[in-house]
Amino acid sequence: MCDQVVTAKDGTEEQYTRLVFTWSAKSYELDIAGSDRVFDLKSALYSLTDVPPERQKILGLVKGKLPSDEVAIADLKLVPGKKFSLIGTPQGNEIKDPSQIEYLPDVVNDLDVDFSADPKAAAAYANDQRNLRKIKEHTAKLKVDVIYPLREGKRLLVLDIDYTILDTKPLTSGALPPHECARPRLHEFLEAVYPYYDICIWSQTSWVWLETKLVELGMLGGPHNYQVCQVLDKTCMFTVFSTREGKQYKHSVKALQIIWNHFGQFGPHNTIHVDDLGRNFALNHNQGLKISAFKDCHTVVAHADRELDKVARYMIHIAESHEDFTSLNHKDWKNITRLLPRRGANE
Repeated sequence: MCDQVVTAKDGTEEQYTRLVFTWSAKSYELDIAGSDRVFDLKSALYSLTDVPPERQKILGLVKGKLPSDEVAIADLKLVPGKKFSLIGTPQGNEIKDPSQIEYLPDVVNDLDVDFSADPKAAAAYANDQRNLRKIKEHTAKLKVDVIYPLREGKRLLVLDIDYTILDTKPLTSGALPPHECARPRLHEFLEAVYPYYDICIWSQTSWVWLETKLVELGMLGGPHNYQVCQVLDKTCMFTVFSTREGKQYKHSVKALQIIWNHFGQFGPHNTIHVDDLGRNFALNHNQGLKISAFKDCHTVVAHADRELDKVARYMIHIAESHEDFTSLNHKDWKNITRLLPRRGANE
């Protein structure tokens, strides 16, 4: 079925099939891995032709209707040199954000998955051959830009922005100024954990928008007693396929291994990832701390929000009491925090 078997540096083998397709009277070739999904095939066609997936009509690849996005290429039983036709109108020649090649889903999505509830399923995602390859690919293409030097002996906080520390909707609409959209006591939270953790921001938005948000919030170049060491945007994320209520759906993921591959001092033993979406922990559920989403920032309830104070207490507690985080279950963080002595009146 396959043209070639490629052996990676770590000894893992991946079967690739060479496909030939025509589009707009031109012939193209592409190599696709057996562990890839139909989704990845559409992404590859998009990168070669600028025809977005929603406009693609693929003829002759399989008998009948093309299977859904989550189906593995190996299951299509394609022969080497298989020919097919692509029909579709390309997008314009405007500059294309590289992350759009994977057409990540929008950051606003109510579908979520609790990977800590099913350790076996979580392990299967983490060991999936396609996901491991995606981690290698995104590690290789990540251009490391350290904003502030990493400090020896510190743990790592990977922190989401949208609806974790910021109510995004009124900010993007211009309804409220940035400081009124921030979660209460944001800067106090970061100042509290900074003696223990280096801070990495990772958001499912584009770099230009992300940089603007951080500057407007005073998190970059502000007068506060903390520094952000690194900022990652959606180009460092890729799409995986999860099961929810017996059905598969695709979503983007933040694979911490990409960071760990670049910064060897960090790993599962000293990293915590704070996010309002549990699905972002798909490949690292043991490191994930799910925080309640922060929305409706203009309301009295939102003004009284002290979630970040509680997270700070928990993070300081584990930093002071555990050399290794791998044995911790952050799902219980709220229960643990209730038993801790309070450090200030704002809690």
